[in-house]
Amino acid sequence: MAQKTIQLTMAQAVARFLCAQKTVVAGETVPIFGGVWAIFGHGNVAGVGEALHDVKDELPTYRGQNEQSMAHAAIAYAKANFRRRFMAVTSSIGPGALNMVTAAALAHVNRLPVLLLPGDVFANRLPDPVLQQAEDFGDGTVTVNDCFKPVSRYFDRITRPEQIIPALRRAMQVLTDPAECGPVTLSLCQDVQAEAYDYPESFFVEKVWTLRRLMPDADEFATAAATLKLAKKPVIIAGGGVLYSEASDSLAAFAEEHGIPVMETQAGKSALPHDHELNMGSVGVTGTSAANALAEEADVVLAVGTRLQDFTTGSWALFKNEEVQIIGLNVQPFDAAKHNALPLVGDARVGLEALDAALMGWQVDSAWTHKKSMREKDNWLLAADAATAAGNAELPSDAQVIGAVQRGRSKATLVCAAGGLPGELHKLWRAKEPGSYHLEYGFSTMGYEIAAGLGVALARPEGDTVVMLGDGSYLMMNSEIVSAVMLGVKLTIVVLDNSGYGCINRLQMATGGANFNNLFRDTRHETMPQVDFAAHAAAMGARAKKVASLAELEAALVKSEGAGGVHVFVIDTDPLVTTDAGGHWWDVAVPEVSERSEVNAAREAYVQALKGQRAG
Repeated sequence: MAQKTIQLTMAQAVARFLCAQKTVVAGETVPIFGGVWAIFGHGNVAGVGEALHDVKDELPTYRGQNEQSMAHAAIAYAKANFRRRFMAVTSSIGPGALNMVTAAALAHVNRLPVLLLPGDVFANRLPDPVLQQAEDFGDGTVTVNDCFKPVSRYFDRITRPEQIIPALRRAMQVLTDPAECGPVTLSLCQDVQAEAYDYPESFFVEKVWTLRRLMPDADEFATAAATLKLAKKPVIIAGGGVLYSEASDSLAAFAEEHGIPVMETQAGKSALPHDHELNMGSVGVTGTSAANALAEEADVVLAVGTRLQDFTTGSWALFKNEEVQIIGLNVQPFDAAKHNALPLVGDARVGLEALDAALMGWQVDSAWTHKKSMREKDNWLLAADAATAAGNAELPSDAQVIGAVQRGRSKATLVCAAGGLPGELHKLWRAKEPGSYHLEYGFSTMGYEIAAGLGVALARPEGDTVVMLGDGSYLMMNSEIVSAVMLGVKLTIVVLDNSGYGCINRLQMATGGANFNNLFRDTRHETMPQVDFAAHAAAMGARAKKVASLAELEAALVKSEGAGGVHVFVIDTDPLVTTDAGGHWWDVAVPEVSERSEVNAAREAYVQALKGQRAG
């Protein structure tokens, strides 16, 4: 019997296929694609644009203001959904497509799913060079979209309409695979978008995608369990994989049963409630004194769902016990075996529950679990309370603003990405629910914050989303305020204005450099900028206000909590003050020779610090 087919353009086939992909969330079957972000141009408006119009009631199309920022919103949506649901993003060719490359890299580094559909040149090449086409003198097959290749988990260029069948099927495998998860780029030649083909009807049959939970290998598991049983001072590092595996309850049960202190990466923060007695807080460069003190002595580190970035490991100088052994519980073998770790390749929840059963009856000595860890945590909480308390200084610190936001919106999902704030938030924000702390610190992308807040608000429309960012990030990318207003989402944005790049200025000073080109006052200028961020945000439709004090900020946050719409609050902050408590050395290379005595002194300290680094 002949296969039943339907004639569609390639772009129409893409739209129908996306509509047919489903997943299960909380027992309910829902579309796996939450929508498509689109900025149309000559490379996608006639093909993809027409196709999306046909399915606009099934697959919502959202218009962004910048290709990079709308891709950030899509990525944040996926992160807020613990990778269960995600979005597609389409652009025209040339600059529109290239604007998404940074977002693709962000998703790649953070292992987050997003489907990127940039337009591309004509496959038939007859009109070449078309508007916005960059020609390669030596390779006729190259287009600017090749820039997506190193930052995509899967890349394909569609030069014939039937090629979209295997390409979309492969795309879905990658987007839903716990180990391979990341950005997929399907580069859609603009003439092919409009070409028709007789597609099999079976291609558009509804398909439900569920989470694959990989069981650990028996030998790896036996080695890991035996190693843990011999541990005297074990710790657990909880990474983002704990949240994506929905393993928070299993982590808590495992830690409680065996008495193992837990510390969290930026991606893993909120895996346990802040007030859980075994949660020592953040670890590494931006870690609490409690977590880092335990990590320094640990003889076994169970690293769950983390890629062990340098901020987590203190540039691999944090673990000072010469006998320390890392166990890497991770779905991705690449991450599981880092730094000579004992790999335990498998799903976080399955792995923790299996280890729990295998270690039944085994507990860590209470001197480590309670006396050491509880004492360190109590000391840290006192330091954190002092850092976040309101003070009398003319300009508040970032930590004091964090305290005001926490008191004003304690149940919010906190969104941030770059600058000094992530370090302070990692140590000081008191997350209560899984996913209530949303930091992009794998790629640390300035400009992610406001767009990400929009993505989180779309993913959690009943929740409270608060974005914190500095004036530098605001100036870099703020246009999705317009989209947030247009879509009627509830979003609060707190802008900390320290008149420049305060975080990098502090790093510059710490490495012996002169104050140069970071704070506005230290840049080449004829006139000192006086940016009215509140007026700017108001011009885009937000309800905006500049507050004069921490008390005024806290009151404004409380008052606006039940209100809808987009609220922006601006507060001036001190660019030089940061929390002294906690933290760890970070490897930032200092010049070996310099005419500045400050640099030479910093180099000497740097050379000494390098001696504590683990080579493997």
